[in-house]
Amino acid sequence: MLGSYESHCLDKAAIITSKDSGIPNPWKLCTVTKVEKVKMLVKLLPIWATTIIFWTIHTQLAGFSVQQAATMDRSIGKFQIPPASLYAFFVVSIMTTLAIYDRLIMPLMKKYKRSQGLTNLQKVGLGLLFSLLGMTAAALVEKRRLSVVRANRDTMTRSTTLPISAFFLLPQFILVGIGEAFILSGELAFFTNNAPKGMKAIATGLYLTTTSFGMYLSTILVTIIRNVTGRNGGHDWLSPRINDGRLDYFYWFLALLSLINLGFYIVCATRFTPNSTENSPKMNGAVVDAPEEETV
Repeated sequence: MLGSYESHCLDKAAIITSKDSGIPNPWKLCTVTKVEKVKMLVKLLPIWATTIIFWTIHTQLAGFSVQQAATMDRSIGKFQIPPASLYAFFVVSIMTTLAIYDRLIMPLMKKYKRSQGLTNLQKVGLGLLFSLLGMTAAALVEKRRLSVVRANRDTMTRSTTLPISAFFLLPQFILVGIGEAFILSGELAFFTNNAPKGMKAIATGLYLTTTSFGMYLSTILVTIIRNVTGRNGGHDWLSPRINDGRLDYFYWFLALLSLINLGFYIVCATRFTPNSTENSPKMNGAVVDAPEEETV
């Protein structure tokens, strides 16, 4: 594999110096192929970082939306839906979106635009956009719910069901679900397609870490918001009693983070070039590649 112009600092690992006489130490001196493989993974990190926020939003939605639903009217006739069952609409929206894209949108794009569908980066971008829209919808619904709380404050008890339907929460589930459908189909394919030969498994692991980092970031954000807003007797946005908090402010905060993250993603995606080392220059004084370096 030939050397590339990117990430010059990593090239030093393949440069032979006077101290590298005799049998080279593989921990101190690498082949150009190994260096280029690392460069390929490094190129994926900006896109990787921008998808962490999506999973933070997913985690917050799964938790706080159930708390919201528990205070709202969940009845359909004489039947009352359990709060957590609203999450089913999230799953249904993912499955429906994937089916519509695969059976309707892609055939239309192939027929009229002569394309094979959306690119992986376009799918990820759409996923981030829908998560932003989902948080905006969540903030507006929570603002409405809190207005109902204030209007009925004098007659409320801790077990009072608010006179507002829990189905107002469906837009946020559906929008974020649509976003996850595009994220799931685009992000994994992006990482595996652009990972170097022999490192596809690492690319898959890189994709999976976005979920775990998103959950960790979710916990960190909740802790910070509670400590900052509840300091010195302040109004805790995320009060243990959801009717006493300002969850709508927190949702607006997540929407703002999503907007900033989407802007950063657009910059990274437009500047990204698919991994390829064709027509790249060789590095002077570099270790040549052994044939076995290309094997898995």
